[in-house]
Formats: sequence, structure tokens, C-alpha cells
Amino acid sequence: MNVLGGGGHGELWGWNPSPRKPKQQRKRRFDSKSQSSNSVEATGGAGHWFPLKQAATAGSLALTGDTIAQLSQRWTKAKALNQQDGKHALLSDHDWLRALRMTSYGFLLYGPGSYAWYQFLDHSLPAKTVGNLLLKVLLNQVVLGPTVIAVVFAWNNLWQRKLSQLPDKYRRDAFPTLLYGFKFWIPVSVLNFWVIPLQARVAFMSVGSIFWNFCLSSTMSK
Repeated sequence: MNVLGGGGHGELWGWNPSPRKPKQQRKRRFDSKSQSSNSVEATGGAGHWFPLKQAATAGSLALTGDTIAQLSQRWTKAKALNQQDGKHALLSDHDWLRALRMTSYGFLLYGPGSYAWYQFLDHSLPAKTVGNLLLKVLLNQVVLGPTVIAVVFAWNNLWQRKLSQLPDKYRRDAFPTLLYGFKFWIPVSVLNFWVIPLQARVAFMSVGSIFWNFCLSSTMSK
């Protein structure tokens, strides 16, 4: 009779303790958790698609590069005008809107975009061979370099409400900036792809970007 239990053999008052999961099944669950944590680490420490750590790094270093550019320009201007109070000239008249433009570019565009690009290159060309290294450097200069220049010019003109002047900006400054970038970024890219691990590449390139952002910010202010 199953009046009290209602569940068959081995049950008491309808309570049926669930059997223990085999060790192999528990191990699989543990492995899936570790893979999940690795995927979170690969996306920059955030549990979703936006690489927050890489974006914050790129944004802060873009701000650093722009600050150096502004200080350098004010110092040159004060020196040309023979101003006595050089410190006051350096600390005053800081263009915070310009700083915000460059910081938002690094945080919203360069950081996430370059991280996705490096992931694509690393997954497409995983072997550390000389051929893959040269191909990564070539693709970095041919694809990423022109894209960065095109995007930062458009971003700057959008903030300034000067999109109608963007074609002239491209014609005047894009190609010289790209050629100057080749001289700087080719050796940096060799180090980046050959020595630096994937999760640190955005940070390494962003450190190099302090100098590059100085150049870009100076070009943007022309």
C-alpha cells in the first residue's frame, strides 16, 4: 500500500532524498565554472560584452595624452609671447571640453574597439611564427591605423558640430598623420604581438598612445 508514502519503495512520508551526483558530473560543473571565470577575465573583468577595464585604461591614457598636448601648446604660446608668469599660463585656460572629447573617444571607441580587434587577430593567427607576426603588424597598420584616424577625426568634428568640414580635415591631415603613425606604431606593434599577452595588449598600446594621443590632440586643435 502506498497510502502514506505515495512514492514507492525506499521513501518515507513522500520524501525521497536525491541521489548524490557522480564525481564526474560534479567535475564537469566545476570545469564549466572555471571556463566561465576565464571568459569573464578575457572580456576585461566585466561579466558582459563591454571590456570595462580596457575602456577605462584607454580613456585615462587618452586624457593624459591630451593634457600633455594642451600643456605643451600653452607653454609654447607663453614662451612666444614672452609671458613672465609661465606657471599661470600652464595652469589656466585648460580646454576641458577638448579633454572630454579625447577621453570619451578612448573610453567608448578606442578601448573596446582595439580590444575586439586584438582578440580577432589572436584567434585568427594564434601561432607565434614570424609570418603571423608580420601579418598582424601589416593588418594593424593597414586596417586599424586608418580606422582610428578616420574615427577620431569624425568624433572630434561631431563634438564641435563641424561635420561639414570633415572631408577637408581628411584631405589636409589624415594622410600625413597616417604616415607619421607608421613610423611610430610599426615597432610598437612588433613588441605588442610578439611579447605582450592578449589581456595586456590594450594597456600596452594605450601607454604608447600617450605619445600618439599627444600627436592626435595637437592635430585636432589645428
